[in-house]
Amino acid sequence: MAIEIKNRDEIQRMREAGRINVEVLMAMRAAVRPGIATAQLDRIAADILDKRGAKAAFLGHPKGDRHPFPATITVCVNHELVHGIPSHHRKLAEGDLVSLDCGTIYKGFVADSAFSMAVGQASSEVYRLLDVTEQSLYVGVDACIAGKRIGDIGYAIQRYVESCGYRVVREYGGHGVGRNMWEEPHIPNHGQPGKGVQLKSGMTFALEPMVMPGDPTTKKLNDHWTVVMADGGLSCHWEHTVAVSENGPEILTKWE
Repeated sequence: MAIEIKNRDEIQRMREAGRINVEVLMAMRAAVRPGIATAQLDRIAADILDKRGAKAAFLGHPKGDRHPFPATITVCVNHELVHGIPSHHRKLAEGDLVSLDCGTIYKGFVADSAFSMAVGQASSEVYRLLDVTEQSLYVGVDACIAGKRIGDIGYAIQRYVESCGYRVVREYGGHGVGRNMWEEPHIPNHGQPGKGVQLKSGMTFALEPMVMPGDPTTKKLNDHWTVVMADGGLSCHWEHTVAVSENGPEILTKWE
């Protein structure tokens, strides 16, 4: 398994990509409201990336495939887990749980980040799931310490999530990120402490807990991309790009 170690200049470029990525997410967050079409959120993201001289990491991915991803961002609502395709026909409704994910390419490097939120006023179940999933992300970030191992990250996320009465998806997880959106290693949201690849300064990861109250089994829709919960239950997703350093983990997509 080849894991690329980034130098200071490369991590600085990822910071710059991260700042643009955060700008995109914040603009979409401000625009979320009942009645907005998910394609409108995609347009907001595309306009900001173009204005900043950046590119969308998701659009056209994977290159050469018969079904390249057709949009700038992914949008998932309620039972949709990841890779949802924006649409002019899909409009957000009061009480929905929506997850928005964007990847930004800037100066040859990628930043990848996602967040979830309630649309208008939602149920207490939605707000608790949002809170637990977000907190599990920072629990995972805290485990990104040089000398620890990949299993320590997954174990920390899983232990926290399950202590709150929720479950994590097994088929999908975090990943390395840098020159490419998906690099080695795969980072499950479950694991055994002390197992897996040892973390080193200069490694950069996209951590992304995916949490749900019900059965964690998933299935893919006929659009070749959208992953949903097989039981139709709620799911939630948060993500940050993180660099491992001798001084501890640094979030490269940190919200201001």
